Amino acid sequence: MDVMETSRSPKPATASSVAAEPEPRATSNRSTTPQSSTFSDYIASSWAPRSEPVPEAREEAAYAAARRERISQLHPGKRLIIPAGSSKVRSNDTDYPFRAHSAFAHLTGWGSSSEPGAVLVLEPTDDGHTATLFFRERAGRDSDEFYANPEIGEFWIGARPSLVQVAGDLGLATKCIAELDAVLDAVDVDTLIVRDADRELTDQVDGRRLLAVDLPPEADEDRSGDDALAQDLSEIRLVKDAYEIEQMRLAVNATRRGFDDVIADRAEIMAHPRGERLVEGTFNRRARADGNTVGYDTIAASGPHACILHWTRNDGPVSAGDLILLDAGIELDSYYTADITRTLPISGTFTPVQRRVYEAVLEAADAAFAIVRPGIRFREIHAEAMRVIAEKTAEWGLLPTSAAESLEADKQYHRRYMVHGTSHHLGMDVHDCAQARRELYLDGVLEEGMVFTIEPGLYFQPDDLTVPEEFRGIGVRIEDDILVTADGAENLSINIPRTADDVEAWLAAHPL
Repeated sequence: MDVMETSRSPKPATASSVAAEPEPRATSNRSTTPQSSTFSDYIASSWAPRSEPVPEAREEAAYAAARRERISQLHPGKRLIIPAGSSKVRSNDTDYPFRAHSAFAHLTGWGSSSEPGAVLVLEPTDDGHTATLFFRERAGRDSDEFYANPEIGEFWIGARPSLVQVAGDLGLATKCIAELDAVLDAVDVDTLIVRDADRELTDQVDGRRLLAVDLPPEADEDRSGDDALAQDLSEIRLVKDAYEIEQMRLAVNATRRGFDDVIADRAEIMAHPRGERLVEGTFNRRARADGNTVGYDTIAASGPHACILHWTRNDGPVSAGDLILLDAGIELDSYYTADITRTLPISGTFTPVQRRVYEAVLEAADAAFAIVRPGIRFREIHAEAMRVIAEKTAEWGLLPTSAAESLEADKQYHRRYMVHGTSHHLGMDVHDCAQARRELYLDGVLEEGMVFTIEPGLYFQPDDLTVPEEFRGIGVRIEDDILVTADGAENLSINIPRTADDVEAWLAAHPL
């Protein structure tokens, strides 16, 4: 076995089941583990018996089973392949931390425990589908994989679960990844795959589907079935179940603690020439302590950087008198993430013009929230926030027309100061349900159980000559996570201070 054997041997796109040898990562020019049979025999001996308790099914298992049933009903008679994906190379032989594809995580409930290279297969039956999870079985201690494989060996990455343990944990049938070959050999035109999860596996499925209809490898394949599967996997996440809603609450609460940490550390942050990096690091520490990681790159934008919508370089100072725009969210081990933005006067109080801008944004956020209820269209939330933004910027004399005229579709002058949208769905992905149809997303009708953001802002660029000098370099965004209830809405992040007075009191509780 090669020292750097991968989790699944690649196969050519033919009917042959003969596996090609994987390309090993370069290790021959540096020291490696001993390769002699004497050493192999020695390291395989004298280990204490391994305790292998089989866990009870985790809480999410029943919810994941219900999600699989929904996708099964949408694709009767189709074999469905949902890969977790593989580790992504950061550079050379160093990978990024593994994060499974969200569709895989949603249908298995495995979350941050997901194994690279794992594949969920829903095999069609007369009355639905049977689900099987394929992943690389843990090697015994009598195998050189145990000590000589840096990617999956327990000496290198720690203990891995057995097939039986995962089956108990997830309430799913499990098989060794080697048995996936039989599934691939049976691939036909009624097989669908999540295309963007595992490029290698997708190529194999594509090749076998072409062979099944006797088309040459260079022929164009009809991928409409795969696209429909991706669309449906997004759309079943538009309405969250009870488990998901509770996870969203927990993610928001963890994120609040991360914001608290930043406020408590702000004296050190202000003293450092790259204080934005300290903001990021302080928040990200909390994400690792209370969750899996951050749900997206933290935006720690101080002073004029707050006018840059996705400022993630975070290499600037946090200076006295600045507003710092902190857009951050903690992703839990279940993969559900919060997405919160607060704009804080780092010295403790807003200046009059900062407060003026802040309260205008807050008014827009509150107006948008006030209309949220089942039955309205998603797009109405943005329209209501923009009504306030147009009125405020017109009131301040920033627009060449009235607010009413600016709101006309062919004008939109107020959007110079807020070019982004007001809301997006939220869940396992920070921009959740990305493959859902427009008519169910932007043009869709709100339903109880939907979770999304409301995040209006105003951004006055430092060199924008359409605004008075006192406004230039001020950027404010307020973002909350919203749950649609039976008769209205709940702001899940209401306990993270929002009003200007409450924000100042929040900072005063941690004086410089």
